[in-house]
Amino acid sequence: MTSSPPHVGIVGLGYVGLPLAVAFAQAGCPVSAVDLDAKKIAALQARTSYIEDVPSATLAELGDRITATTEFGPLHHADVIVLCVPTPLNSNREPELEPLRASAASVERILRADQLVVLESTTYPGTTRELLKPILERSGLRAGIDFSLAFSPERVDPGRTDYTIRNTPKVVGGLTPACLARAEEVYGLVCDHLVPVSTPEAAELAKLLENIFRSVNIALVNEMAMLCERMDIDIWEVVDAAATKPYGFMRFEPGPGMGGHCLPVDPFYLAWRARQFDMSTEFIELAGKVNQQMPYYCVQRIERALNDAGKPTRGARVLVLGASYKAGVGDMRESPSLKIIALLQVLGAEVSYSDSFVPTLPDFDLTSVPAAESAAAADLVVIVTAHPDVDHAAIAAGDVPVLDLRGVTRTVDAPNRTLL
Repeated sequence: MTSSPPHVGIVGLGYVGLPLAVAFAQAGCPVSAVDLDAKKIAALQARTSYIEDVPSATLAELGDRITATTEFGPLHHADVIVLCVPTPLNSNREPELEPLRASAASVERILRADQLVVLESTTYPGTTRELLKPILERSGLRAGIDFSLAFSPERVDPGRTDYTIRNTPKVVGGLTPACLARAEEVYGLVCDHLVPVSTPEAAELAKLLENIFRSVNIALVNEMAMLCERMDIDIWEVVDAAATKPYGFMRFEPGPGMGGHCLPVDPFYLAWRARQFDMSTEFIELAGKVNQQMPYYCVQRIERALNDAGKPTRGARVLVLGASYKAGVGDMRESPSLKIIALLQVLGAEVSYSDSFVPTLPDFDLTSVPAAESAAAADLVVIVTAHPDVDHAAIAAGDVPVLDLRGVTRTVDAPNRTLL
């Protein structure tokens, strides 16, 4: 490392990579940004952002500090290369690491001595050491000796402004103590609080534990919600009461299912890895099963709500409020709304949706409609994602039946409203 800001290379310019590129550029580092998606590169070259957390004005202010390309060649001159590529699951709920393998192979071809390579993509414990390291070492350079290697899991929560890259503690695990020190030096430029751990495996598992903790507790409260509905007990009253305990209880709320890249995916990474050690992580897999079933349960509740209104599901006009996976953003990854819409269409319902953050759903041949006006013409309104720009209380207080899967209207006097 020189006394001047390091030249940083970022591979993968999605929800993780682009904000990280911006953070390093704002810290004074020249950034070479690489993605195989030519549309993303064209947008960045035009200083137009496609990520809600990164304003286009910010890209314009940074000017040429970020250069974007589909070619890996410029990374040869970088001091640091950070991999932020997708790590999805395949159809069998097993890790699909081909994007990581392909990116690692491309980096291997331009790798030089004294570089630092960091993996940020969420994955199973052992990926950095057992998959990434051998690919990079095909260059003839040795990890921990000729170049540094580390894992530092991303902790991006799209749409949040209170916790950013700067003030969110950053976990870092190096292949060797020297690798760790190098990674800390780099991340110290953009993160105020570093959390060093002894190995990449500890850092990899820490990220999985964070999200498995949430997955298990979401599954627990979702199962409680289904039980409470059968027992005619208000789950929201139960959660509110339990949350008054000042210790030993952390509030989680029921909903239509989990979305985003992390929560629906990460638990299965560990479950898959555990099977390689002859262990079945039944608790983790059960939580995943419960959460995967929530959209189906929600459609059953929709059918019953229509039945109570004297309407068959086939031909019923159902308005879905919210298509993205969380409020305030347009992120569609693993959104439960997509499953709910698909299931309703199979049942013959006339589905429309309203979401100002998601103007179209091409796979369903749907375009977002105005919430209030469309609600008045619907047979049933279903609140799936509660965006802040919608007056859910007014819609729930209207004459059209409303099924609130998020509990945002639970304090509203609305005789036609039903809660999850």
